[in-house]
Amino acid sequence: MHLTHLSLTNFRNFARLDIDIPKRSLLLVGSNAQGKTSILEAIYFMAAFTSFQTHTDRQLVNFIAARSKELTVGRIVADFKSKGSSHRLEARLILEPVGVNGKRLRKEILLDGVKRQTSEALGHLNAVLFVPQMSQIIEGSPRERRRYLNQTLAQIIPAYAHTLSEYAQAITQRNALLKQLGERGGDPDQLAFWDETVTDRGARLILWRIQAITELETLAARVHHELTHGAEVLRLDYRPAYDPLPNPENQYALKMDTETDRSHLELATIKESFAERLTALRAEEIARGITTIGPHRDELRFLANSIDLGDYGSRGQMRTALLSLKLAEVDWMKNRSGEWPLILLDEVMAELDPQRRRDLLSYLDKSEQSLLTTTDLQLFTEEFTEQATVWKVKKGSVSKA
Repeated sequence: MHLTHLSLTNFRNFARLDIDIPKRSLLLVGSNAQGKTSILEAIYFMAAFTSFQTHTDRQLVNFIAARSKELTVGRIVADFKSKGSSHRLEARLILEPVGVNGKRLRKEILLDGVKRQTSEALGHLNAVLFVPQMSQIIEGSPRERRRYLNQTLAQIIPAYAHTLSEYAQAITQRNALLKQLGERGGDPDQLAFWDETVTDRGARLILWRIQAITELETLAARVHHELTHGAEVLRLDYRPAYDPLPNPENQYALKMDTETDRSHLELATIKESFAERLTALRAEEIARGITTIGPHRDELRFLANSIDLGDYGSRGQMRTALLSLKLAEVDWMKNRSGEWPLILLDEVMAELDPQRRRDLLSYLDKSEQSLLTTTDLQLFTEEFTEQATVWKVKKGSVSKA
């Protein structure tokens, strides 16, 4: 899989950009705040349909164009080749006038000229993103790790995004009903409908996460072993808010640093036990007015030699673990889809020591297409720079070096 052409209209600081994208490695060079990261952001948006820099799509529309009182459209068009066929993905961020001075955002996604739901368009263009702020995956809140999991799995597992959306809607409705029952009383059996939806969709999400994290851990541990020369063992510790593994009767679940194998669990088993647990918690959840277990409260921790990196890891350990995770993500997507994903790296070389830089550049040589940003070409080996395409980015325009 590789990108062949990118077109931007009113996206970030680009009023207009039309560029053919070369295969292999593309280096985007320029000072800060010139538009390098925005190009990567646009490409990643076409893979995940969300930004890695903001949670608000409105901010992606060029701020000068957005100030107009007229209808404003931010547009990204990505032409790419996948499995021998050419395709086009288009995203339109439409700001429509509302009221006297207001505007509302509407998003449209087109695949090969046909409008699609976001969940239907996901997975057609796959990309792995590595940016310095991704240390939040390890040291940030559980929400950041769940967001990472959702964005990664949605690209590869066709039904994941749609199932996640239905699950989130069911949790919202169930929480509203729980709060109503707690405040006004009523028949708790009213929860049965939402319990069915939550356990059905939730069980699927749990199973997919178990499978994906198991596969990612195997790949990441192998890469991490090489990067640390065997000095550290990396583990991805999945901690589901509802754990389908039963606890021995009359025993407390103690937090211990032991690997938990859930790979043998089947969907029907997870759903059945999830439903039983929700029923058992019904009185408590009515009193609290929230659903206390389920994938919306899952946690993922990163451990090196049994040390939780989020709590005690050094900056160097976290960078190495992230690099291992991202390289594993590339291999995982390739194994699952049969194609190399696009590799997007934003100012990553400055965050790595010389040995890690060499390790990363060596890995990129095997990939089909990678796009990297930098303010300093000296961070790259002469051999890599010679075989890569180098473009300069300045004030929202791109030119060949």
